[in-house]
Order: sequence, then C-alpha cells, then structure tokens
Amino acid sequence: MAAFDFGVKVDSRLFDKEYGSLDIQSYLRQGWEMFRGNVGEFVGFTLVIFVVWLVSAMFDGGSSLLFSSVAAPLYAGYSIAAFRHASGEPLQFDDFFRGFNYFLPLFLASLASTLLVTVGFVLLLLPGIYLAIGYMFTTFLVIDYRMEFWQAMEASRTIISRNWFSFLGFAVVLFALNILGALAFGIGLLVSVPVTSCAAAIAYKEIVGLYSSEW
Repeated sequence: MAAFDFGVKVDSRLFDKEYGSLDIQSYLRQGWEMFRGNVGEFVGFTLVIFVVWLVSAMFDGGSSLLFSSVAAPLYAGYSIAAFRHASGEPLQFDDFFRGFNYFLPLFLASLASTLLVTVGFVLLLLPGIYLAIGYMFTTFLVIDYRMEFWQAMEASRTIISRNWFSFLGFAVVLFALNILGALAFGIGLLVSVPVTSCAAAIAYKEIVGLYSSEW
C-alpha cells in the first residue's frame, strides 16, 4: 500500500458476527514474551519515538503538532512487529517503520478519532469514554485490511461495542501499566509501551483474526 493511498472499502458483513471473550492475562503474557525475545529492537524503536517527540516539541514550541502528524504511523510499528512475530515472520528493525506505508489513513483516523473523542469528553464525559474504547482496533484494521479510515473506525466500534465493558477493563489495565512505567523515572516506559502495544495487537489477532499475511 502506498503511503498516501486513502485505503479501500471492505465488505462490512465480514464483521457481522460474534467474537470471543477477552483473555487479558494471556495478551499481556504474550506481549511480554514478544518483548523479551526482541528487547533490543523494541527498546531501540521506543527510544526513536521519544527522540522524535522531543525534537518535534523543540521545533513547534512544545505544542507537539509535528509529532501528532507522525505519531499514528510510528505507533503502528508496534502492531506490525507484533503481527509479523505472531505469524512466525522474522522481525527486523526496519519493520517498525512500515506504518508509514499506511500514513494517510492512519493520520486521518488519528485526527478524526481524536476530534470525536475530545468533543465527546467536552460535551458529555460518557460519549468520549465510549468512543475512546470503541476505536481501539482502528489502527489494526487499517493495517490488516488496508481499510480506509472512517470504515476502520466504524468497524472497530462495531466489534468492540459487542463486549465494550471487557474492553474498558483491558484499556484500564494497559493504561495502569504505562502509568507505572512512567512512575519508574520514565525508564519503565521503555518496557511498558511496547508490551502494552503488543498486547493490544495480540488481542486483535485472537479476537478478530488476521486477514492479511503481509504487513
């Protein structure tokens, strides 16, 4: 997929089915094992993200607008690495940057979901929380199906709404682990960010299933 392709429309009936329950402990265990087996690659990539954030903050006066434009493709690198590893593919450092192959739909999805979630929080708290959880699988659907951004957001919301409270619990656990990572002088984020990102990707793989075999 070219970086500035909008993505494709997918038959929505593919997602008109029941999905299995969540096994949060299993996702975290697999995320940890994935990280432990590729410590250098995951820590190195997380450091790259931190450096990009710091440099962009210096150039745009701390507003992080520059970082926001590349954040989604960068974070998608964890998902691609997790998908490749879970499928038995060898993991190389440049795999983490394959998220830029989906730059436009990921950027648009990030922009649209951030706007809608923010409006939801400002107007009424609950709609913002509902959408924030509902859009958890958006990035994975863009990468896995080459899906255009709006359909990916809606497909994610449809899938997650069937078991929304379980996904809320999952999101709380992931958030808490990253808070603990931040409290460990920030150094813990070098572990918690990749582990939680991989755990979320594994959850998508085991609940929805991987559609593609190449990312």
